[in-house]
Amino acid sequence: MLARDLAGVSPATPRHNADQPHMPASSSTAATRPAPSHQQLALAAGIGVAAVWGANFAVQKTLFSLLPPGAFLFARYLLMPICAALLLLHANGWRWLRLPRKDAIKLAGLGVLAHTVHVSMVTYGIHWSTAFSSALIMACGPVFTLLILHWAGLERLTRGQVAGVALACAGVLTFLSDKLLGRQWAATGGDLMMLFSASLFSYYTVMTKPLIQRHGGVAVMAYATVAGSPLVVLAALPVALDAPWAQMGVWHWSLLLWAALVSAFLGWLVWGWVNEQRGVGRTAPLQYLMPLVAGVVAWWATGEQFTVAKLGGAAVTLAGVALAQFATRDANDPVREAPARVD
Repeated sequence: MLARDLAGVSPATPRHNADQPHMPASSSTAATRPAPSHQQLALAAGIGVAAVWGANFAVQKTLFSLLPPGAFLFARYLLMPICAALLLLHANGWRWLRLPRKDAIKLAGLGVLAHTVHVSMVTYGIHWSTAFSSALIMACGPVFTLLILHWAGLERLTRGQVAGVALACAGVLTFLSDKLLGRQWAATGGDLMMLFSASLFSYYTVMTKPLIQRHGGVAVMAYATVAGSPLVVLAALPVALDAPWAQMGVWHWSLLLWAALVSAFLGWLVWGWVNEQRGVGRTAPLQYLMPLVAGVVAWWATGEQFTVAKLGGAAVTLAGVALAQFATRDANDPVREAPARVD
């Protein structure tokens, strides 16, 4: 099933329009490649999203001191599909954009995978673990992304990328060593849940790239969100009915809106555009910045403490991301990323 899905994302020769003059391959590639200014803007946007997502771990931990995770999911997935639908309508002259049946069905499945399953697991993983631990575990996402892309033949991994990924993995294992040795099974279970959810997000990132290229990030975001929301709302309804909504003040409502609209809605939308501009292989390592932001915010906002093993593991992880992100191409390997199928 996975191999069949990835076959639809394999590299392909761009299709030329019969009404347009034929262009040499090099000129066509140069014409479709994002301009350097777009690349710089995409890099800045990706760093910004990673910073927002890193801070959001502490935001949710603070919010969960009053509001149960299920109630948070209920509120989030009442707000997000409405915003996504309104954005899509606004972008298309207040008409609903109809996608080809095959793409709509694929997006519905990806929406359930990403929003119903992935986000739910991340939310409860944050609740059971700590903000810093959750962020560092989610930083394993680029490992899965690069492996999926390499297996599918979409991107060639340089030696520097492979070394960076390996170094980052070693850092994550070092980071988790104190929990494993201390037999903190509840926190470890939350971290393992986060690890699995990171692989789901990587799969979603890879599979939505060609859909974003065909239909745009707004359409992909809207269809996936609308498809993934109903099951979350129905499952969380009993918890939401018993939640202490009346005890929430302006501060807690602000945290809820930040987590649901800024971090989740805008974050996923911008992240899709960044992947389209830079390629998922070059963008994924930016997720390694989340632990740094999460650690600082968690220390400042919640008083989270860090052991030597945690700090050492985090340092090794961040060293790995620097290597994976900025490693140069091999001299005999001019192509870093093959284009996704867009025809």
